[in-house]
Amino acid sequence: MRKVKAIIGRVNAGTYVYSVVMDADEVPFGLNGTGKTVEEAKQDMLDAYAEIQEIMAEKGESYEELLFEYVYDIPSFLAYYAHVLSLAGLERISGINQRQLSHYINGTSKPSRTTVERFRSRIRSFAEELQSADVMWR
Repeated sequence: MRKVKAIIGRVNAGTYVYSVVMDADEVPFGLNGTGKTVEEAKQDMLDAYAEIQEIMAEKGESYEELLFEYVYDIPSFLAYYAHVLSLAGLERISGINQRQLSHYINGTSKPSRTTVERFRSRIRSFAEELQSADVMWR
């Protein structure tokens, strides 16, 4: 089974229509999906994958099973999680000021590779911290 990246993004900056595009040049076909939600876009891509598998099976062609690793671009991540993570909170987590985060969401500015890596690292650290946290009722 081959692990491939599937990049989640918005179709256009400022919209909430999402796309998922497979990023794997070594695979002999392309896959993508769209939807009003990330889940719909993922399912649309998975449906396309199932159709390709059927077509290849009917032709007697072999294919390698794919395992998708979903990855957000920063504007889509910020837009998707805006309902649970405020820009103020994301500023505290990432060290990127709210105005700049807003520019990324709206597509008026694009983060540098260094900024993307810093954001990614700090979001992962925050996720690990949350994952190790436990709560109890007293």
